[in-house]
Amino acid sequence: MNALLETTELHVGIAGLAVCRNLTFSICRPQCWAILGKNGAGKTTLLHTLAGLRPYDHGSIRLLGKDIDQWPRRDIARHIGVTFQDCDDRFPSTVLETSLIGRHPFLRPWQWESDDDRSIARAALRAVGLAGLDHRIVSTLSGGERRRLAIATTLTQDPDLYLLDEPTNHLDVHHQIAVLDTITRRVREQGKSAMMILHDANLASRYCDHVLLLYGDGRHECGPVSTTLTEANLANVYGHPIHRIQGPAADVFVPG
Repeated sequence: MNALLETTELHVGIAGLAVCRNLTFSICRPQCWAILGKNGAGKTTLLHTLAGLRPYDHGSIRLLGKDIDQWPRRDIARHIGVTFQDCDDRFPSTVLETSLIGRHPFLRPWQWESDDDRSIARAALRAVGLAGLDHRIVSTLSGGERRRLAIATTLTQDPDLYLLDEPTNHLDVHHQIAVLDTITRRVREQGKSAMMILHDANLASRYCDHVLLLYGDGRHECGPVSTTLTEANLANVYGHPIHRIQGPAADVFVPG
């Protein structure tokens, strides 16, 4: 199975904290990965590193078999789309204009978006439940609506690999499920891949087939959800007892 993104003996650190040491893993199509770890473990730092947005200390990151440092930034953006944890709306813009930012890696300098680009953006807005809000000013959106717009912008980008930093942040249960359904459906049906930072092990178990656990001291555990997402591992990650309870549709993890 050819890897879309892979690391070999990767060391990542920030401000004296070891995020991971000797991390070797690969993301293949159509896999969906979760990153779990307690606050401050370095989940966002690792995600940004995998996207080529910050340096790493040792090892390698390869995108489609080529060292990520050798890729032009625009070409990386054609393959990797990032939804950041926070949105920074420095300038007034409409919902449609913001979603269209996802098409920028595919435009030549000074080229305007085409009708096809606008169709792609509107389809992404429909996918996250924002249809009909094209002309709304972004600053008038609620926190949950703004979060869904950020995800729509990444969907508009249509990358091979989605890197999503807390995609369920600010979302109610209905929209959490709807957004994760949309992302994982794209992964399955379009041969994409995704890696998302989550705080809910139950969402990771429901939507992901692989998981990367960060212990906060450089140690990590990664592999299939079925063997890696265990009571013992989660208790070590969060420093709190975790129990697995059999539910009517699936097992659930609850704090002890």
